[in-house]
Amino acid sequence: MNRVPPVVRLRVPTDEDAVAWHRLFDDPDVMEYHGGRSAELSVYEELTARQRRHDAERGFCFWTMLDESGRAIGFTGAQPWPGEWGPVGEIEIGWRLGREYWGRGYVTAAARMTLERLRAAGLPGVVAMVDRRNTRSIAVTRRLGMHHAETFVTPDRKRIGHCYRLSLGPESDSHSM
Repeated sequence: MNRVPPVVRLRVPTDEDAVAWHRLFDDPDVMEYHGGRSAELSVYEELTARQRRHDAERGFCFWTMLDESGRAIGFTGAQPWPGEWGPVGEIEIGWRLGREYWGRGYVTAAARMTLERLRAAGLPGVVAMVDRRNTRSIAVTRRLGMHHAETFVTPDRKRIGHCYRLSLGPESDSHSM
């Protein structure tokens, strides 16, 4: 079944987005694969500031995702993989969405926009690190045309994570997304 993708916009995160992200992600369902509990506001203040730096220096970041009315509903985008394990030195695409917006196609639509921006920026490819139990995010990686490339055990919580890859080079078929 093909449905019309939702209207979604991306913007560089603002100071106010730190508050929005804190509110949106203060939900155990949203945080199930991200430590299990919400972070302090200061974590989101640092994260949005870091994303503004990434955008200024690299031309991409984790952008704030806005719905058709202009409300912040989550984030999607890319950044250098932050871990000292896994795909060190690679660019990771990621997303997080407020619970009330799940199941409407926002993440897939926004992640496709992210891939277009990354391709235009000349990135050769991206990875997505996903907890193996996170079926929703795994489904997004499939819709984006990514393939499972590696499996990692997280050093901190000993969880199994899958690394999905996607080539963004000219030989990749953007129509298959």
